[in-house]
Amino acid sequence: MNDMKKMARPFGVLFALALVVALVGRVGLGIMAATGTLAFDYISASGVAMLDVICSILTGSALVAFMFAAGLALVVSTAGCALYGFLFWRGEAGAGKPATAFLWGWATALVAIVCLGIVGSGILSAVQVGSMSSKLPAAPVLVLALVVFAAFLGTLLGAASQVVCACVARSRARDGRGLGGSLVASCAVCGIVVMVLTVGTFAAINTTAVNVAALGGWFAADVVVNLCMLLVATRFVKKAGTGA
Repeated sequence: MNDMKKMARPFGVLFALALVVALVGRVGLGIMAATGTLAFDYISASGVAMLDVICSILTGSALVAFMFAAGLALVVSTAGCALYGFLFWRGEAGAGKPATAFLWGWATALVAIVCLGIVGSGILSAVQVGSMSSKLPAAPVLVLALVVFAAFLGTLLGAASQVVCACVARSRARDGRGLGGSLVASCAVCGIVVMVLTVGTFAAINTTAVNVAALGGWFAADVVVNLCMLLVATRFVKKAGTGA
């Protein structure tokens, strides 16, 4: 029983983090549903938003496979941030620096996308591929979109990794106290920022005719804000390290 009590606090922090993410995500989905950015009805007609049509095509076994692929990509991304924070806590050389957080964030994003591609390849029937092909832009545009998405995800993971380091550094400066609270608070604050940007980005994507300029502006804002979060977290790491 005593062992269970000792483990209750870290598991409580984990559960709190999950609940914060779920609540922030639910708010974001609610906003998108209320504004018409996403529709949750099955859609087969023409002249509707691109993502709604693509998602409606993912049915049956293809949907199950895609959910597994997406889940794997999310797990890899989350584990990368947690691992980077652990390496910083352990005192690994280079951990906690913005350059390494940035580069390992990109590497994690790349592996997550590759895993998504490996699992996702071959899960669609010829009919589903044909239906999607008629709704998607040309191959060069898709490649460019993938590069831009990798930039967004890479900088986001880099920022998240550095935020974890900032929480660890703050706890270390307080003799190991307050790590759980800092993680939950940071998750809520940063999560709201990311949610707002994600809603805007998806609103720009999920249209019948994508405005490339507007979408590019949203992706640029995503990357800039991610880098700002990374740099702000770096300041907290340095401040905690110097005791200022």
